[in-house]
Amino acid sequence: MDEEFAFSEASEKEFMETLERYPTKMAALLPALWIAQNQNGYITPPIMEYIAERLDLSPVHVYSVCEFYTMYHKSPPGRYHIQLCRTLSCVLCKMEDIQGHLESRYGIRAGKKTEDGMFSLTLAECLGSCGTAPVMRVNDVYCENLTIAKVDRIIEACKRGETLEEDPMLAH
Repeated sequence: MDEEFAFSEASEKEFMETLERYPTKMAALLPALWIAQNQNGYITPPIMEYIAERLDLSPVHVYSVCEFYTMYHKSPPGRYHIQLCRTLSCVLCKMEDIQGHLESRYGIRAGKKTEDGMFSLTLAECLGSCGTAPVMRVNDVYCENLTIAKVDRIIEACKRGETLEEDPMLAH
């Protein structure tokens, strides 16, 4: 993205309301990045510079935060972005089998996007759902207590364009 970034009118309003809720500009960094990502779809270096300027932070500080958190995309994600938890609870509950299945059956590889752009996959440090491991998040929907069969149903539902939130057998 060679163009300059600026918040849209709606994003600017949300940003200003966000600033009012935090004691310092630095404290508003994560939500400011989230607002930018919701507007643009992903975070680019010009967006990082824009956020840094708006919050009186160094661009390298904003960059380091974007690199640390897996929720910020540095390139356009797939239509269905899958975050698969890779922490201890999920590993003990066979998340590696789920990852292997996503890779071998569907060609969805960690850190990549499928050729058709439909799916992307990142391995997340923690999705905060250890009691329902293994867990993955598809866009904003948590899919818990995963099995290979459940993953197949989720992926096939996505391919059909179905909304996961509407099917309690897929989400949660």
